[in-house]
Amino acid sequence: MADGRGWDRRSLLRGAAVAAGAAAAAPLLGKAATAHADGSDADALFKAGKFEQAGRAYEEILKKDPTNLHAARQRGYVGLLANKFPDAEKYLTMALKLAPDDKETNALLGDCYIRQDKFALSVPRWHAAGEEGYAKWFAAIRGEAYQVHGDIGHVEWQQTDPEPLVKVSLNGGPSKSFTFYTGAPNLSVTASVAKEAGLTPVYKEESEFEGLPIWVYYGVLDSFKLGGLELRNVPVGWSSTKSGEDVGTDNDGLIGTWVFHHLLTTFDYAGRSLILRRPTPQAAGRLRADAARAGARPLPLWLSRDHDLSSIGSIAGASGSGPRVMGVNFGGIGELVAGMPGEVAERLGVRTDHDRPIGTFGHSHATTTYPCYPKEIRLGDAVANDVYCETDPNMPVNVPWPYGPGYDATGWLAHCFWKPYNITLDFTHMNLYIARGKAA
Repeated sequence: MADGRGWDRRSLLRGAAVAAGAAAAAPLLGKAATAHADGSDADALFKAGKFEQAGRAYEEILKKDPTNLHAARQRGYVGLLANKFPDAEKYLTMALKLAPDDKETNALLGDCYIRQDKFALSVPRWHAAGEEGYAKWFAAIRGEAYQVHGDIGHVEWQQTDPEPLVKVSLNGGPSKSFTFYTGAPNLSVTASVAKEAGLTPVYKEESEFEGLPIWVYYGVLDSFKLGGLELRNVPVGWSSTKSGEDVGTDNDGLIGTWVFHHLLTTFDYAGRSLILRRPTPQAAGRLRADAARAGARPLPLWLSRDHDLSSIGSIAGASGSGPRVMGVNFGGIGELVAGMPGEVAERLGVRTDHDRPIGTFGHSHATTTYPCYPKEIRLGDAVANDVYCETDPNMPVNVPWPYGPGYDATGWLAHCFWKPYNITLDFTHMNLYIARGKAA
């Protein structure tokens, strides 16, 4: 399988190439749509990133037509973006009853279940969605997954560039150098590390990586330890060449979004450290108090396609985008501050160097990007001016499901944007906090 979704699901991208943030971004330009009780207006609100308004518009449609599959599914998706699981389950179950074989509904409901660690419930949904690997993988999980032991894991980075590296331990073994990237879903390791940790695959399948035929394996890790915090019974993936060799050797493994969304996660770029906390109400309260003292107001956080993160930001060239949903990628590799589709750069009048094409690779597809230099990039009170970014003229503004989130793409913030700041993600209340300097 050689589509972008396949790469994401198997954590094979070992870093954030310019295209890697595309599917986590959102709305472009133009006037905000008005909520009316018809599908076109509800869809326009959704595509513009006006998710709460879109949700209400879909509800109005369903009041008049309870058999409207699209409205039910989309209303469930709106709930899922904000981790509002009762809403998501209610409307996605409604959609499933209307069309039991609909792959999109089944995949969204499967995602809804795995975010809550209801893996057994997700299995028939992944089967119906055609995701045999996920179905076999999650059927093999026994007992409570992602068991948290300890209250906090705090580790300093071994390096920041070209990608952050931290020391972790697997199954009580010697420390390994892992990177992290929220553009990838699960915890993944190299084939050699999997062998050393004694991992046994519960399922395997053939795939490709940058034109190379490989095997992709799914398993369950007994113990993952970072600093003073340990996770037990953790879904893990790895890959190898046909001859059994590692696919990529820049690190020993990668920590993806699934690990982070089980915790209060702080990417302390300014302090060059990763901080993982047990997500208790007390810890969340201290987080909000620390953020208030630092002057960091809560920004919304959305999660699409089981791992892609977004918040509210803006890009300015000769004209400005205004507040829009922006992809936010933490970790990965690269020197760029942000990326954007070519249409966005052109419409906003972002200065672009078309004489310096860059051949790159992301989401399993080769592409050519160009350096560009927005006058301003902003996320809350975090700002970067006249910085190096990249734009891809071949990237569509809207990438529909299953290859993207289905809303319009303004751009995404990448590794280098975060360096002066510390950023904490609260997946319970779906808020992002960003503050200048080291974490408290």
